[in-house]
Amino acid sequence: MRSSLAPGVWFLRAFSRDSWFRGFILLITFFIYTCYHMSRKPISVVKSRLHHNCSGIIQPTNNTHSINDTTWCNWAPFDQSNYKELLGAVDNAFLVAYAIGMFISGIFGERLPLRYYLSAGMLLSGLFTALFGLGYFWNIHVLWYFVLVQICNGLAQTTGWPSVVACVGNWFGKGKRGLIMGIWNSHTSVGNILGSLIAGIWVDEQWGLSFIVPGIITAIMGLITFFFLIEYPEDVDCTPPQHHVESEDSQDLPEDSHSNRDSSLESAVTYSKEPGAQPAAISFFGALRIPGVIEFSLCLLFAKLVSYTFLYWLPLYIFNVVHFTAKEAGDLSTLFDVGGIIGGILAGLISDYTNGRATTCCVMLILAAPMMFLYNSIGQRGISISIVMLIISGALVNGPYALITTAVSADLGTHKSLKGNAKALSTVTAIIDGTGSIGAALGPLLAGLISPTGWNNVFYMLISADILACLLLCRLVYKEVLAWKSSLHRDRGSSVALTHAR
Repeated sequence: MRSSLAPGVWFLRAFSRDSWFRGFILLITFFIYTCYHMSRKPISVVKSRLHHNCSGIIQPTNNTHSINDTTWCNWAPFDQSNYKELLGAVDNAFLVAYAIGMFISGIFGERLPLRYYLSAGMLLSGLFTALFGLGYFWNIHVLWYFVLVQICNGLAQTTGWPSVVACVGNWFGKGKRGLIMGIWNSHTSVGNILGSLIAGIWVDEQWGLSFIVPGIITAIMGLITFFFLIEYPEDVDCTPPQHHVESEDSQDLPEDSHSNRDSSLESAVTYSKEPGAQPAAISFFGALRIPGVIEFSLCLLFAKLVSYTFLYWLPLYIFNVVHFTAKEAGDLSTLFDVGGIIGGILAGLISDYTNGRATTCCVMLILAAPMMFLYNSIGQRGISISIVMLIISGALVNGPYALITTAVSADLGTHKSLKGNAKALSTVTAIIDGTGSIGAALGPLLAGLISPTGWNNVFYMLISADILACLLLCRLVYKEVLAWKSSLHRDRGSSVALTHAR
């Protein structure tokens, strides 16, 4: 006679083997990209320590600086009056290298084993992140060192996003992709939060550890990736996902308006008809011809400009405007990322329910513009209102950004015109995120140039970029509205026919 199963064993048996493997892939890729973002965040927290007013700090007795010197405690070369431009140069060394490398990285990601590619990228990223912090212990005070390390780190980090999206896209079909990837995409905000909190521990003392510790964690995760990542369901005898359903025709752009683009796309993708043969990777220009890739790429350029300006300059803005300490400013800035988690999940859930990715992004971008204006105007009048507005702003700014870089990229990378070719995910993701990374580089650069004229002007720039991102989606929103109307008419026709039949 068999005994009753323990509750834990019953729970384990409630899920299929495929479900456990899919859950494992979500979890490991979540941790992978959490580490990537965690290693990017410390620079935004440490900025306020590299240059600040030293008049309130007691000088050590052996200090050779003048008593009236208000820069004695800063880290050269950022102790100069043009420190904002120098810090902006360090930011853009990373972001420009990231933007350029992203277009190349997607091509390599389609042609190399993802497990090796990701592992090597994480090890290199951890190394260069730690090298930036070692500049503190090695007493390095030359700008070129920090710029060079950031360039190398930017290139190394391009291995991450196309690879993890391609891996998740290989395992999950279109069904609930928006919600699943919306929850999964919280790794971006979780990484930013962890990076801020870890950096905040040492920022006021030995700021080099703010980089070294995240670098070590990232390298360790790279080793875990090498030993455990599974690229395709078929590798472990799991069922591959279904990327398209028959009703998808009503959701795509009309055939007559894209017939030429689709036919040229089909010719750009080569397939082998022999059994067991692998399809060839799609070309760069073949990926560009997928309907929606160009529009969403340009939209992400402006959306990422806004998001990354907050990522790199929000702690300094809080430090200067509210006069918090560097640690307090870093901790408070994490609320923007908390909002980003909420916004990413909501955007995925709503877009799944409405089948309107572009419309969801557009509505959130429209609401984000007045919210940023209000935060700059009244957000600093009290800690409570600042917390609430930071969370709402983070949700509205990062929601569209999260949706485009995850579910939209996966949808386009498995577009029906590709006829099941999975060798487009990494290239499409790299094109979209690479274009967005140009905006990510421009945002902090422009903020560094504009901030000396006043923080109000920085927010006007962000609001303008947000509106441009919204306008770029108007054509796709129009197509989605037409699809909804067509679907509604079909439903009404079916109801009338059923009534007559009765």
